[in-house]
Amino acid sequence: MAKILLAEDEEALRAMCARGLKIAGHDVATAADGSEALDMLRRGDGQFDLLLTDIRMPIMDGIALALAAARDFPDLTILLMTGYADQRERAHGLDALIHDVIAKPFTLAVLRGAVDEALAVRVRR
Repeated sequence: MAKILLAEDEEALRAMCARGLKIAGHDVATAADGSEALDMLRRGDGQFDLLLTDIRMPIMDGIALALAAARDFPDLTILLMTGYADQRERAHGLDALIHDVIAKPFTLAVLRGAVDEALAVRVRR
C-alpha cells in the first residue's frame, strides 16, 4: 500500500503502531526521534508517502521535523500525534504543512483510519 515513516520516541507505542500499520499492508520504517527520522527521509530522498510523527520527542521534536520535512519534501503528507493539548495547539500553526493531528491515546482502528484518510487526500492532490 503505502511507504510510511513513523517517528515515535516511546518504544512500546512505536512497535504497536508499526505492527498495526504493517498488518494493514503498509511498508513501515521507524525512527526513535525526529533527527533520526529526518536522516532517514534524506537518505531515502523523500521516498515515503506519509510521515507519521509524535510531536513531543527528544533531540528533534515532531514540529521541527515537520517543518524540515515539508521544506525538503513538499509532496510528503505529514500526520502528527500528541497526548498534550499545548502541543496540539502548537501544531495548529502548521495547518498548511500538515494533514492532521491525532490525539493520544488512540486505538489502532483510529490510527488506521487517520492514515487511510491522509493517504486518500494525498492521492487526490
